[in-house]
Amino acid sequence: MKGTYILEINIPEEQNISIGSLGIITFKKGNYYYVGSAMGNSGSATLINRVKRHASLPEEKALRWHIDYLLENENSFLTKIYMVPSSHKLECQLAQELLNISDDYIKNFGSSDCKCVSHLLFFDINHEFIG
Repeated sequence: MKGTYILEINIPEEQNISIGSLGIITFKKGNYYYVGSAMGNSGSATLINRVKRHASLPEEKALRWHIDYLLENENSFLTKIYMVPSSHKLECQLAQELLNISDDYIKNFGSSDCKCVSHLLFFDINHEFIG
């Protein structure tokens, strides 16, 4: 199965985290939403296997993507996973929609292979969603 996914990550206290090639980044207290995609037909590139990889323990995987560095930090918590099965890559479109309503973002996070400003969007803990 192919598709796009969103990972909800809670950071309970402000902290500095080393994110591979991006260096040390200050993460504010709040919720972060990471948008990714898995468009493969088999193996690790399928939607379910990509999400399983992200949800696995840090010692069970090599650090490959920006999100791996964030998820391996002992003070960041994966709290929800949303999957959107689709034969079309919706990653950039969903990231942009979240960016439009977010409180902030981490520049260049997860978007080195596209023109998006970021695929990791920040929402303050007191952010109120309307709708």
